[in-house]
Amino acid sequence: MAPKIELRKYKVSDAKRFFEILNNPNFKYLRICPKNVAGEEEFLRKSKEKRKNNISHDYAIIYNGKLVGGSGIKIDQHRKFIGEIGYFLDENYWGKGITTKAVKLLEKIGFEELGLKRITIIMHPKNIGSEKVAIKNSYKKEGTMKKTISHEGKYADAHLYAKTK
Repeated sequence: MAPKIELRKYKVSDAKRFFEILNNPNFKYLRICPKNVAGEEEFLRKSKEKRKNNISHDYAIIYNGKLVGGSGIKIDQHRKFIGEIGYFLDENYWGKGITTKAVKLLEKIGFEELGLKRITIIMHPKNIGSEKVAIKNSYKKEGTMKKTISHEGKYADAHLYAKTK
């Protein structure tokens, strides 16, 4: 049976749960991590304005009625027909197909509602789970970009997967 996955717009009240998920030490490849719940609240407060200005369209991932992660589409501000999908999921829910389904829902929003022509997914080369999500959703690997991810003052390469409409 496929998991019951829904996406809903971020709420400031999601901050504590997101902070818990994002501060998991097993998230080795995460690019952004809030310093505290207040920092996450501030990020979430900006979501409505970012959506209005077509900068990003962010969603909570709801699994069987429970908040288990976050996702979104960041719009390339120089080429507004391109979006980049990003996501994170509570470790307790890894391996259940939740992120794969969330990406499918985000892709539909991107292509059908936002009018995107290209969607990318960028991941650390060691993030095998993220790579599997891209492949399961029929994204094609276009290559490895050198020093593309910045984390804690260090730069790392990243795989680029993409799909076009």
